[in-house]
Amino acid sequence: MKFAQLPGIFLCVLLLVCGVASAADPSLKIGFVDVDRILRDSAPAQRATKRLEKEFEGRRADVQKIADQGKSLQLVLDKGGLTDADRKDKERQLVKLNLDYQRMSRELNEDLNSRRNEELAGIQERVNNAVQQIAQAEKFDLILQEAAFHSPRIDITDKVLKALSDK
Repeated sequence: MKFAQLPGIFLCVLLLVCGVASAADPSLKIGFVDVDRILRDSAPAQRATKRLEKEFEGRRADVQKIADQGKSLQLVLDKGGLTDADRKDKERQLVKLNLDYQRMSRELNEDLNSRRNEELAGIQERVNNAVQQIAQAEKFDLILQEAAFHSPRIDITDKVLKALSDK
């Protein structure tokens, strides 16, 4: 048996156990939360996205400015008509701009990913709290966040979205 087959086998066993448990106890209450949808549509996620866009818009503009300078310089080089000394000078400038662009882009992406992870961690904590409150209030026995298939009947994502927007 290959390791890659284990998650599928685990899911089948879990569904079998849940099926047996629900047959034995018809009052078993199961729910499902679509975390991707929550991280895309919830009010806290949308506020975090706007915060990140605002926080990094200046740096994105700086990176775009370097890219535009590089394109302009490349056009000058492509037109030709430069002396050898001017051409070599422009080529050096283009190499420097390219290196600056790559460095700034990498740093921007690293910083953005770090901040996005910080924001997502906070949102995930709020989502987990909301799910636990709903589970306790409505007496759920099991709430899944990932599933190969789920019935819309057990989807409580809208309830979680509402709970997050109320806070």
